[in-house]
Amino acid sequence: MTRQDKIVKTSIIGIVVNLILVAFKATIGILVNSIAITLDAVNNLTDALSSIITIIGTKLAGKAPDKSHPYGYGRIEYFSSVIIAAIVLWAGITALMESWPKIFNPDVTSYTTVSLIIIAVAVVVKFLLGRYVKGVGESINSQALVASGSDAFFDAILSFSTLLAAIISIFFHISLEGILGVIISLVIIKASIDMLRETIDSMIGERVDSELSKKIKDSICEVPGIYGAYDLTLHNYGPEQMQGSVHIEVDDSLSALDIHTLTRNLAYKIYEEFSIILTFGIYSRNDKYKDIREDLEKIADEYEEVIEIHGFLVSEEKKLATFDIIVDFDADREKIKGEIISKIKAKHPEFDYFIIDDYDVSD
Repeated sequence: MTRQDKIVKTSIIGIVVNLILVAFKATIGILVNSIAITLDAVNNLTDALSSIITIIGTKLAGKAPDKSHPYGYGRIEYFSSVIIAAIVLWAGITALMESWPKIFNPDVTSYTTVSLIIIAVAVVVKFLLGRYVKGVGESINSQALVASGSDAFFDAILSFSTLLAAIISIFFHISLEGILGVIISLVIIKASIDMLRETIDSMIGERVDSELSKKIKDSICEVPGIYGAYDLTLHNYGPEQMQGSVHIEVDDSLSALDIHTLTRNLAYKIYEEFSIILTFGIYSRNDKYKDIREDLEKIADEYEEVIEIHGFLVSEEKKLATFDIIVDFDADREKIKGEIISKIKAKHPEFDYFIIDDYDVSD
């Protein structure tokens, strides 16, 4: 079963379950005059609508690349997530407007044993549904499904609080409907804002996940003849469509054919392990000036703000040594660079030095 099929299947299950819960909760809410249960039913209705949007977004995102969109349509999934978040936010704000007056003018509720049993069953159903949907979403990297699963967990908790309020109303004749409705509303609003923020971060382009970055670099460095992997960048064209580039350090004695063969095999390896298309840049390694490189690394170690130095290259003709440096974003970059150049120049005055700025975009 493909990723798209799994998303559609899971969403259909969510639609069916939520519509059944809507029917039961709305009926009970109206019969016992409970604003909390009625709002819970509305929330389940928005969950069903969210699943429908997830299906539509997944279908559109699965379209094959074409001349107008050579990287495919995978980012449509992010737009569908934004729409879902907006719907949930609207539901939360509407619920808040309905619930607030009930705190000061509570309605009289008349719970029955049947209504309480159905609410209890709803708690269990939403918990199991949330666990299932979130689990599938995490396994196939679907933000929309993870959000739906998390929302279902919230629903289970809120339904449980509704059940608790009903029991308190029966035994102590205290109405908590309005207060509970406001709490439910605020939780819905917060969940929608979190969902919206997470999706927008993905659309803007957030930092590469450090764990993923380290795994990719470790996988590259497993190949004999590679001394390091640097400057990894990844571009997201959808939850399952990533492309990027990385520099690898190899012996300067390798021929073009050697490097071509090496990078081609690496590209296959990374795609098989991570489903990521990588292109490779080359740093050459020459131990003739190993002493300068080692002294440079020792100097860099004196600065906590220096994350990494790499790409060391010496031009004998120009009497110039160049290297890349990664400095923490919050550090005084120019001051640190100046001090490093002064110190290495003092140790090895026969060369001039030039630093190329890199930025901490992955690890």
